[in-house]
Amino acid sequence: MKYFDYAATCPIDEEALDAYVKASKEYFGNTSSLHDVGGKALTLLDQCRETIGKLTGVNSKDLFFTSGGTESNFLAIHALLDANREKGNHIILSQSEHSSVQNTVKKLEEQGYRVSRIPLTSEGTIDLDILQGEISQETALLSIHHVNPEIGTIQPIEEISELCKKYGILLHSDCVQSFGKMDLKQVTPLLDSFSLSSHKVYGPKGCGALYIHPSLTYQPYLPDVAHEKGIRAGTVNVPAVAGFTVAAQKMYQDLEGQQNHQRTLVEAFYSALEPVKGYVEIFRPSSERGFSSIVGLCVKEVEGQWLMLEGNRKGYAFSTGSACASGQQEPSKTLIAMGYPKDKAKTFIRISFGNGHSIQDVKDLAQYLIQTIEGRHQVVLQ
Repeated sequence: MKYFDYAATCPIDEEALDAYVKASKEYFGNTSSLHDVGGKALTLLDQCRETIGKLTGVNSKDLFFTSGGTESNFLAIHALLDANREKGNHIILSQSEHSSVQNTVKKLEEQGYRVSRIPLTSEGTIDLDILQGEISQETALLSIHHVNPEIGTIQPIEEISELCKKYGILLHSDCVQSFGKMDLKQVTPLLDSFSLSSHKVYGPKGCGALYIHPSLTYQPYLPDVAHEKGIRAGTVNVPAVAGFTVAAQKMYQDLEGQQNHQRTLVEAFYSALEPVKGYVEIFRPSSERGFSSIVGLCVKEVEGQWLMLEGNRKGYAFSTGSACASGQQEPSKTLIAMGYPKDKAKTFIRISFGNGHSIQDVKDLAQYLIQTIEGRHQVVLQ
């Protein structure tokens, strides 16, 4: 099976796996225990926290390890709402947020919060004019992903941050797709909180991180919690954190080289699909708004679910959108947010490349798509 779904998850890096196994054997103590075994594990945890802090450009004291991006988003939203509770009960988010954000906010909406969901422009960025029009005196929180997980558009965080500062709104960003693939140090100073995930950077699953700005005062979601300064409950998964840290370090060791490699793969993929350009619509953001490893496209009159299942049968793994929603067979929420009809959104597939892919891998995938489109539309391609 040839895997092209790296935006959903990545195989664990060998060195990250080694770190996980070693930490499981040698640093197995509970970090809250007062004896030396616990202290040894805590020392490793703090070293990992320091490393992730340096990679993201924030103070490590304000980083907390979690079970992943979903928990980080959940905790961040509740913390920021509590910190800004005197401002009001209005939440703004984009229509294409990850399901962990959407579902958290939906629950809050049922509890009495007012929610505005902002559509995207034709390029996949949040519509800033509509956003500004939705801001009110009661707006307490705005949540926006940094990189769209379906078409790879980079959101205008700087402009959004300026609006938030102007109106006293706290800003959370889901940085799961961008961490390890972009330098976040220009973005993180603009945020009040952000979330990270290990398995999106070749680390172990079940691990992530949350940053909350130190100037904020809030009550953690659960009271009287001992771990991670009371931010989240449960014994810290030190082996997973160790693997996460090693994987993240490797991603940033040659960031520019990996970015160039991903751009080469994407360009090769675009070129290889030239014979069927009349049947394929590729959602390609402008160069300053485009992310280098995610390609979203629609195939005329072919449902993405069918194309994905047929690809699986032929030995190619790709998706129809965000992994936490694709199993529900719903149309692409990004395309819906961009104003496309449901029938069009159901023809969407997402290709996402990994560090180990070659030009030949990309050409093989494109050839499969060409042959499948040719057969589906019963045309002879020259």
